[in-house]
Amino acid sequence: MYDFVVVGAGPAGSRFARRATECGHDVLVFEQGEVGKPLACSGHVSTDVWEYTPPGAREELLQNEVSGARFHRGGPESDAHPFYKDEVISNVIDRVGLDKTLADAARDAGADLRERHTVLSVRERRDHVEVTARGPDGTDTYQARMVVGCDGPRSRVRTELGLPEPGELLHGVLGFTEEPDHDDFVDVHLTVPTFFAWRIPRGDAGVEYGLATPPGDDVRAEFEAFTDAYGAETTRRCSGLIPIGPPKRVTGRRGFLIGDAAAQTKPFTGGGILYGMTAADHAAREIDPTDPGSLGDYERAWRDDLRSEIRLGHLVRAGYSMPGPVQEVGMRAFSGEIGVHMDRPSTMFSTEQLKALLSRT
Repeated sequence: MYDFVVVGAGPAGSRFARRATECGHDVLVFEQGEVGKPLACSGHVSTDVWEYTPPGAREELLQNEVSGARFHRGGPESDAHPFYKDEVISNVIDRVGLDKTLADAARDAGADLRERHTVLSVRERRDHVEVTARGPDGTDTYQARMVVGCDGPRSRVRTELGLPEPGELLHGVLGFTEEPDHDDFVDVHLTVPTFFAWRIPRGDAGVEYGLATPPGDDVRAEFEAFTDAYGAETTRRCSGLIPIGPPKRVTGRRGFLIGDAAAQTKPFTGGGILYGMTAADHAAREIDPTDPGSLGDYERAWRDDLRSEIRLGHLVRAGYSMPGPVQEVGMRAFSGEIGVHMDRPSTMFSTEQLKALLSRT
């Protein structure tokens, strides 16, 4: 019997598998297709990502360094409000490569990671779980002390365990062009209802364009209008769902959720790589697969760490829907050098941010 069966080998699943295996647990991981594919997530991340990767990953995965963002209330020709630091504040990375690197790290630690395995059902029993999966060699049922749902916004594990849904699901679209762009600023456009669109330079790898909209909106039409405004013709596109707002409970009797399955994402950007891996580390530290009571320790640990950031993130996102004149005043007040960390909105109240604001008075 395995200690954990992990469903999903994205950043959260692979990180948990690696850390749990390093803690001495026997871990089996199922990935529905090939690790990292299809791409459904932006590759713009904070520099903290390297704390979760093995040595040498930065040299292999880094595509560009970013020191600021230009915020627009309109299209590319509209007035831009720059927010920046005199240092690198974020990185653009090979997003598929990140998934593969983290999965390899889990395998190197001793986890049994199997690609092209689709989980069909999950059953919680009194002292174990039963996970049925279909792979290249047929369908089998596996027993484990606990199951871990790291299988994304439409989590099969969440459904099978009867756990509540995220607060909302946005529909995101990404498109890529191949012309090199080494600019160290990203562009953010507050033109999409309740969210935003973005342009991210990826160095020699080209440019990423993206946006996200609420369900029911014509996301493809919005995307076409956005890229047309830039005169960009994307050569490849992908899309996916973005969960916003963690449910009140992400644990069952012998199962739990991490990452997008638990909506452990930033409400103001939709990004979840760092939050998911942070929660994965809490899970590996707190959960004893022989003691279902330890699931409550995981719930408390990750919420204590991320609750304030997520709440403040909702407040930041509310600004996207404010009247134009109010947005204009806010962007003018805060534009310039900042002291804010892109994954931690609480840093808006930090000493560093206060110094940055005072320097402009």
